[in-house]
Amino acid sequence: MATIDLSPHSVATLGQGTTAPLVVGAVPNGVRPWALDLSVGVIADQRHEGCGVTCEGCCEQLVVMLPYRGHFSFHVGREEIVGDPNQVVLLARDDDYRMSSPLSSGHAELVIRPHGPVLADLLESSSRHILTQASFRSGSRRASVRLQTVRARFLHWACRAAPVDQLEADELLIDLLTAALDTDEPPRTAYGPHTARLIRRAKEFLEAELSGPIRLKDVGEAVGASPTYLTDLFRRIEGVPLHQYLTHLRLARALIELPHADDLTGLAFDLGFSSHAHFTAAFRRRFDCTPSQFRQTTRVAAAGRV
Repeated sequence: MATIDLSPHSVATLGQGTTAPLVVGAVPNGVRPWALDLSVGVIADQRHEGCGVTCEGCCEQLVVMLPYRGHFSFHVGREEIVGDPNQVVLLARDDDYRMSSPLSSGHAELVIRPHGPVLADLLESSSRHILTQASFRSGSRRASVRLQTVRARFLHWACRAAPVDQLEADELLIDLLTAALDTDEPPRTAYGPHTARLIRRAKEFLEAELSGPIRLKDVGEAVGASPTYLTDLFRRIEGVPLHQYLTHLRLARALIELPHADDLTGLAFDLGFSSHAHFTAAFRRRFDCTPSQFRQTTRVAAAGRV
């Protein structure tokens, strides 16, 4: 089991239990995790292989986590926080936690430790439901469309084999944090352990079967609930129906893969869409552009910053 060090001086990559260097001036080309120590905060790409308990520890400062692949659970006190590409996970200072991965495919996320003054400015300058650092509690919130696109573009930019400009990197990290914290979503209603377990298991099943056809009956059997009860419960807790949540997971994965994908039809099938046309229509509805347009603009934007 690896330990994640969220202190101000180091970042641990959890997949192999090693520490990634905090660098400015060069970023790995995506083959391995990376970390950047910037004037506005620290951001690290952390990847975890396999299932089981992947890390545990205590947060020494507020942490913003942006999952972009897979599924994990954070246990903070008696609460369980589910992380997947549709969520932003927020960890409060001094909270003890245990992180676990239920799927053998593992998971990956961007972990951000914003410097205190930067975070205070962000919280003060917008209508966040996290009003102050003092009232901040660990939890999760839905990732917005804007955040999912900014996250994907940031990942593609950071994984270039090119020097990193300090000022540009600072500005991009501010954009990412703003997108992560800027939401009109009200605080989520607390619910019991039975409900939390059903929601977690449903999300696990969706992630595990992401590339194939999924029937409501199959999800209900996997979580131990009737289709009718599960449909109503999931919509009330998450604010969207199961099928829409699944589509958003598939499209979030598409955002990450598109800058590197040449075969869009193959990518559509890999993500569980029935055809290239089905994929394109769903992508356009969600992001107001086609997959090929997003791929092109992301590549051009990253190349223009070299």
